[in-house]
Amino acid sequence: MTALATSAATATTSEPALALAELWPAVPRSVREAGLPAALIAELIAKAILLSGKTPLSQLSTRLHLSLNVLREVLDLLVAEHVLEVAWRGDSDLDVQYQLTASGRQRATAWLERCAYVGPAPVPLAAYAALVERQAAQMLSLSAEDLANELGDVFLATAQQRMLGAALYAGRTVLLHGPSGSGKSTLARRLGSLLQGVVAVPHALLIGSDIVQVYDALLHRAPQPYQLRQLGERRSCDPRWVLCQRPVLTLDAELTSAQLELQADTQAGCYRAPPQLQANNGLLIVDDLGRQHMPASDLLNRLTLAQELGRSSMSVGAASAVTVSCRLQLVFVTSMQPASLFDASALRRLSYKIGIDALDAASYRTLFRHRCVNSGVVFDDAALRYLVDQLHGGSGLPLLACYPAEIVGRIRDFAGFLGEAPRVTVATLDQAWISMFADYPSLPATAGAAPDSQRAI
Repeated sequence: MTALATSAATATTSEPALALAELWPAVPRSVREAGLPAALIAELIAKAILLSGKTPLSQLSTRLHLSLNVLREVLDLLVAEHVLEVAWRGDSDLDVQYQLTASGRQRATAWLERCAYVGPAPVPLAAYAALVERQAAQMLSLSAEDLANELGDVFLATAQQRMLGAALYAGRTVLLHGPSGSGKSTLARRLGSLLQGVVAVPHALLIGSDIVQVYDALLHRAPQPYQLRQLGERRSCDPRWVLCQRPVLTLDAELTSAQLELQADTQAGCYRAPPQLQANNGLLIVDDLGRQHMPASDLLNRLTLAQELGRSSMSVGAASAVTVSCRLQLVFVTSMQPASLFDASALRRLSYKIGIDALDAASYRTLFRHRCVNSGVVFDDAALRYLVDQLHGGSGLPLLACYPAEIVGRIRDFAGFLGEAPRVTVATLDQAWISMFADYPSLPATAGAAPDSQRAI
């Protein structure tokens, strides 16, 4: 686990330059260097032309993410076998268009019926495994300063912060537990900002004879500008890979055991990668642990074993299974008591168990002020004391980290509706409070509260 610098300027000066050659494979110059069977490339070419009609060479390269040299090698074979023919040729070697022959159309149709996949050419599994290992080795150690800079506004106690830092430094499994609303999920997602550097993610993998899509534009985000500036000398790179920030993937209560396997996509003619593969070289968060559609112990054992071994076994179809490299940081989040979810043996697999509880009064006030400042809401300390001492104190509700943002948001809602500037007052706090807690019987009668005639109801 590594730390992402808190600013582009800091990162540019303090982080070592990364060699692009270690992150992104060079463009293959032949079918052999591409590591794929020529027959597979031929099928992809023929199906792409079947769907598009007469196709320029440059368009084929863009669609299949293969270099011109690799394509020409296979195109020559297809022309020789009368599957394709040159439909038009210009003055340049690049100005050439191909189309299917009559017999080629029949063969391409049969190939498309057998496998509907027409997209970026896959990467061999062995090449993927080797790159995952190299990228895992480039993750630098997390420092106390890195953690403090990133989580300075989270109000963790010193003991909690040190436990979290030690766990991330060592790459060990973390369990964040505590009451609902204490900020556990938010904290887990913030940990993704500590992931330093970039990784190359393949559009697709070739596993046996099956194609597995890995890259997801919604998950695998483009690098930040400063990260690109850090890379070493640029050169031509294999277009089957995409340069991305280290991925951060969150699984919720809807997770099922089947989703941890390769998912068949019959319409696309391929498999979809499971989350532990998509999150490789990054962070995988399991939120709401204990509420998934599978036993918590099974989920824990499945993922922690993969992390410990550095590889994950997953099924392909009904009978076969494959093993894929698995290098990631695991963070589990639950509102349940850990002892109610796991026996002693399973609890030992959770290296660091960190309780995230309600805030103390000083931290709660500070967090509330931050929320006001960030939202453009005017506040005063007298009203804030009323919130902590009377509303929370009178109701017995703990000072959870989720409340300040919710209360400030409701004050803005009411003010916007009324066309007023949002302000934190006793009356606006009462109004927000009542709207949040439907079963709250009445507001505490205190000397600091507004008269009944001024209360918002």
